[in-house]
Amino acid sequence: MNDWAPIAKEYDPLKAGSIDGTDEEPHDRAVWRAMLARYVPNKGVTGDPHLTLFVARLNLQTTEEKLKEVFSRYGDIRKIRLVRDLVTGFSKGYAFIEYKEERALLKAHRDANRLVIDQHEIFVDFELERTLKGWIPRRLGGGFGGKKESGQLRFGGRDRPFRKPINLPNMKNDFYAEGSAEKRNWSREGTRDWRTRDRDHERSREKRWPERERAWGESERERDSKEEKSRGRERKDRDR
Repeated sequence: MNDWAPIAKEYDPLKAGSIDGTDEEPHDRAVWRAMLARYVPNKGVTGDPHLTLFVARLNLQTTEEKLKEVFSRYGDIRKIRLVRDLVTGFSKGYAFIEYKEERALLKAHRDANRLVIDQHEIFVDFELERTLKGWIPRRLGGGFGGKKESGQLRFGGRDRPFRKPINLPNMKNDFYAEGSAEKRNWSREGTRDWRTRDRDHERSREKRWPERERAWGESERERDSKEEKSRGRERKDRDR
């Protein structure tokens, strides 16, 4: 627990699948797939990974020119790579921007996250594929993304950091440890109180029962008497 941090320093698919990074068993098949994956970063990617930003959630209509216009305000850009589909050539909604200086990179990382470009709120982070040890991309069950509806969220990144684990005291051990005799006596006394209360209630109910019988009997006799008088009056009326 002493080495806990909200942002993962090394990628572990099992921890990434846990809201606080403490899971011991994978909770979905994608985590299993990521644990079994052996991913090697793309050697065809060039540039300095420590000066590169990852920009995601882009509008599919956003172009390299628009990205250059927005991100050049933070410093000099060396290269922009908007990832496109190899077949259709359409944007996949994310890009990599390499700066010439670390100061510009840090400024863009701090200020550009959640910026709105072409009616889309973007997400900005450092490149992780070549800088985070053990990195597994989303397509292999890893990453730090995911949607709540899918049930395959990943934690430990900037967008969804780990939540600090909550250590609850062991209440059962505490109850049966110190002072347990006193607590058990209290429990027995409470039981005796309830039993005494039940007996008193039964006795009082037995006492009240004859009274209620008498009251019901009197009311029945009164009702019979009233009905008899009513029938007598009806017979007199018919005789007339």
